[in-house]
Amino acid sequence: MSDKVVVLGAGYAGAGAIKSLEDELNGEADVTWISDTDYHLVLHESHRCIRDPSVQEKIAIPIHEIKQPTTNFRQDTVVDIDTEDRLVELESGDDVEYDYLLVGLGSQTAFFGIDGLEEYAHTLKSLDDALGIHDAIQQAARDASQSDPAQVIVGGAGLSGIQTAGEIAEFRDNHRAPIDIHLVEGLDEIFPGNDPELQGALRKRLEDADVNILTGDFIGEVDEETVYIGDDEELDYDTLIWTGGITGRDCVRDVDLEKDERNHRIHSEGDFQTEDERVFAIGDCALIDQPGEQPAPPTAQAAWQAAEVAGQNLARAVRGQPLKTWTHKDKGTVISVGEEAVAHDVMGMPIDTFGGFPAKMLKKGIAARWIADVTGIGRAAKAWPDM
Repeated sequence: MSDKVVVLGAGYAGAGAIKSLEDELNGEADVTWISDTDYHLVLHESHRCIRDPSVQEKIAIPIHEIKQPTTNFRQDTVVDIDTEDRLVELESGDDVEYDYLLVGLGSQTAFFGIDGLEEYAHTLKSLDDALGIHDAIQQAARDASQSDPAQVIVGGAGLSGIQTAGEIAEFRDNHRAPIDIHLVEGLDEIFPGNDPELQGALRKRLEDADVNILTGDFIGEVDEETVYIGDDEELDYDTLIWTGGITGRDCVRDVDLEKDERNHRIHSEGDFQTEDERVFAIGDCALIDQPGEQPAPPTAQAAWQAAEVAGQNLARAVRGQPLKTWTHKDKGTVISVGEEAVAHDVMGMPIDTFGGFPAKMLKKGIAARWIADVTGIGRAAKAWPDM
């Protein structure tokens, strides 16, 4: 009887692992893929939908275009994982047994206990989130005037916050909408912890886009009209977006696996195996052991790289073969600010930090390459103009 291999999640980790697993197994096991959406979202381009909702057609890739016919797909929501009975419990009640399991469920937004933040803020973790932000900004602009512009606050100046602010600025300029944009970061600089040259290049482009940057004080409280920053600053808002951090999904909170006590992300080794040799974990839901003190970063680039090896290791586990160890290799950073982009420390490039046409083409190329990898070059070519 064939082993049952189950993959959870349709993000970069899940979709990439399915492609790798299918190529490696060649029908040697029964494969089931479970996700709460029937498409794979190119999440690092989802901010494009804030400006133009029609982009969703390019970045939401139907599952049937990714998987092979022999892979069984189930659209359902995971509510728990029973590692003792090897059972994935689903919201529908139609649970799924496994012999080997890959958890690639991604993450959810962390609100860090800030009063009112979860209640009043939009987040950007899904296609519906991006479309909801578009609708909220569009309505806020309609209700505003040039003498009384809509106030839009983006909390958190990491990659998502910067790209979100840039897209809102493009929407404002394209529609001549009366909108003021504020980007709030509790630490002293945007894109915290990164190279100062890169931080400066991003700041310049945001300021050129007329984004007001506030750093050095954390958001302490939120109500339905006002964001309270630090000890004495208050900003009234019409639309609030929070991009300030990630934590594990609720469905893994009580799973009997070693996890981080604060964010509930699952510990896994460099071969993606957890303390349960039948369960593997990759992507944002996992803390993947790496050389040195830090785990692999929770980025699309890392999940993309890890997925290929994870699929191979699942096949090796089925066959009883030794597992491969994966080491993350940072290939550089490319961030969009509206129509502009900034690239830094990109492998093979002679300049550390650059913008302009080369950075913009590189950003497009990264998105197109991923889409081509999971589907085909035809869909990638169609997506190219909107990336």
